[in-house]
Amino acid sequence: LQKVKNDLEMVLSTVKSKNKQLDDDLKREQQWQEEQEQVLDTLNRIEEETKTQVEQVPEERAFEELKSKMVKIKKHKEELLNALGEFLEEHFPLPEKRGRSKMKSSSEELTVELITLHEILEMLINKSVITPHEPYVTITDSFWPPYIELLLRNGIALRHPEDPNRMRLEAFHM
Repeated sequence: LQKVKNDLEMVLSTVKSKNKQLDDDLKREQQWQEEQEQVLDTLNRIEEETKTQVEQVPEERAFEELKSKMVKIKKHKEELLNALGEFLEEHFPLPEKRGRSKMKSSSEELTVELITLHEILEMLINKSVITPHEPYVTITDSFWPPYIELLLRNGIALRHPEDPNRMRLEAFHM
């Protein structure tokens, strides 16, 4: 009986030591698992940040490209308007240097300030862009009649179908 008791004590001590070793192994495995989960969470967070950055970069790049194109287009527009202004000043000057025309109406003299062809075209363009539903400009005494005829005969402007004192820019884009 004593021998059996000693053997059982020895087996108990072996089992306890094995149990302790297994507990230690379990703790190490649990700690390793927690570390791996933290690494996985960190990697998932980094992946999400990278995805949002990758999505933002093309949008920002496209926005910057559009911005630079807009700047180029505005610069080109300014160049075209300047060239048009120079051309019109050179080839279509006002009838007098001071831009005044004396018209006799009744018995009094009226001095009317004539506007240049460039200003007339600018008014027509602005009116057709700002209010495309009502693009007509009223023809006043400051419009020099030869300029109006030039625009109408060359198909640049059209008279209003009901009111001959109004005209609009021809819709070239349609």
